[in-house]
Amino acid sequence: MKADLSPYEQKMTKTIEVLGKELAAIRAGRANPAVLSRITVEYYGTPTPLNQVAAISSPDPRTLAIQPWDASILRQVEKAIQASDLGINPQNDGKVIRLSFPPLTEERRKELVKQVSKTGEESKVALRNIRRDAIEKCKAAQKKSELTEDELHDAEEKMQKITDKYVKEIDGIVAKKSKELSEV
Repeated sequence: MKADLSPYEQKMTKTIEVLGKELAAIRAGRANPAVLSRITVEYYGTPTPLNQVAAISSPDPRTLAIQPWDASILRQVEKAIQASDLGINPQNDGKVIRLSFPPLTEERRKELVKQVSKTGEESKVALRNIRRDAIEKCKAAQKKSELTEDELHDAEEKMQKITDKYVKEIDGIVAKKSKELSEV
């Protein structure tokens, strides 16, 4: 019997997807609708993601326009944006809320690069935890005589190669986002 490592590889793929979403939410001086992905609005007593109650567009590279489909929630949308960690004051004209993204200061850029690195490290820790779980499961299977010692060794090596591949991918993603932040 061979050790099945595909569920662990799928978990690692999900970790990369989550990292991508988290990094997309970090604003890089350009208007990107993904920065609003974590904002929820109280809509009929239910916290609802902003992109489900409003159309979000980018009329120019430094501005986002948010137009709620139900004009009665304009104030809630504005309050939700102010309460978020975006650090941008919304301008409400009665129909549309505009967010103007100021150019990043050097200090803020360095802060964001640190945040990107920290997020990347957290993802690497998650990968290592997945690897550890896989190896522990293989060792348990070997103790139950479901795997031979050679199969256990092969599974450990294969899991390490898979982990290395995903760690390298995370490094690439983090480097790309850091470079993007430095160039803005």
